[in-house]
Amino acid sequence: MIRVAIIGTGNISPAHIRGYLTFRDKCEIVALCDIYPEKAEKKKADFGLESAAVYDDHKKVLERDDIDLVDVCTPPYVHAEIAINSLLAGKNVLVEKPMAASLEECDAMIAARNKSGKLLTVVAQNRFQQDNMKLKKVLDSGLAGKIVHAQADSFWWRGHCYYDLWWRGTWEKEGGGCTLNHAVHHIDLMLWLMGMPTSVLAVMTNTSHDNAEVEDLSVAILRYANGALGQITSSVVHHGEEQQIVLQGEHARISAPFRTYASKSLSNGFPVRNEELEREIEAFYKSLPDLPHTGHTQLIYDVLCAIESGTSPLITAEDGRRTVELISAIYESALFGRPVSLPMTKDNAFYTVSGIQQNAPHFYEKTKSIENFSSEVITFGGGRTS
Repeated sequence: MIRVAIIGTGNISPAHIRGYLTFRDKCEIVALCDIYPEKAEKKKADFGLESAAVYDDHKKVLERDDIDLVDVCTPPYVHAEIAINSLLAGKNVLVEKPMAASLEECDAMIAARNKSGKLLTVVAQNRFQQDNMKLKKVLDSGLAGKIVHAQADSFWWRGHCYYDLWWRGTWEKEGGGCTLNHAVHHIDLMLWLMGMPTSVLAVMTNTSHDNAEVEDLSVAILRYANGALGQITSSVVHHGEEQQIVLQGEHARISAPFRTYASKSLSNGFPVRNEELEREIEAFYKSLPDLPHTGHTQLIYDVLCAIESGTSPLITAEDGRRTVELISAIYESALFGRPVSLPMTKDNAFYTVSGIQQNAPHFYEKTKSIENFSSEVITFGGGRTS
């Protein structure tokens, strides 16, 4: 039985709690921790976690020798501290996205993992959505041919008051805006599907949230070693939150949500639809089995199985680091108005937290700060609620 401690009991924690409760034969939540312990007490009551002890400091949790997995659901600026302390205390660690507030912190976390010999993995639950998992398999089948253009639309919408929460909207506490904290999902997917680009050119702005230092809209152009191009739009100003990943291959277009379209050439170079290839791709897609669970629940199952078997989970610490690396490159390019080559080196302006804070633009200054919202309901793309 894997004994779990959840550090941070804010808006995202219910998705984690429900995931663990789905696999009662494998795990038990034995500790909840929050700097506002009343929030942890409420989660304990709401989910009937009668055997879970409540703490106000993660270091108190780590004094226990009966905890196998620490699940970090806090704001990004403390991810590294909690993860490193937990690893060095002999605990496996699952940390919410983004992995950390800087590449330097990611590297320190990986060093602590290597020293401890424990598992360190990062939340990227969108890999475990049906369309995304199947898109990866269709891509790997080669039916669409070499990908020549990849497009990620990370479209979200957040009201002005979203950034009133005390830790949001600042480079110090949140680490960035929509590129880091919302598009992280689609950026992970782009890296999973396409690999790391060789360079990035980006712009960013704040169009609608004058109570935040950080960006609410960015656009990045990616260049790959094989000549392909990619684009990522990161936003919290898009009504409707119509999110998608579109891959344009030599032979066909494939996407999540799933759709395919294939063209072939007439003798004069103009296109005609290749319905035969479309049917082949559709048949392959439909032959793929569904995941038994989706999102956080399937991710947690993958982590629990990795701990039980001593194998690697689908999402590694290195995956989490690569996502932070690409985001850091987007920020550096947008700030200085020039392409940034990848991989990044330690002398890059955005490698460290101090470098980020010294260089990052303040579009506005934070003008309001509240401790907690009265409602903990959160919605995802398309209006789904937590």
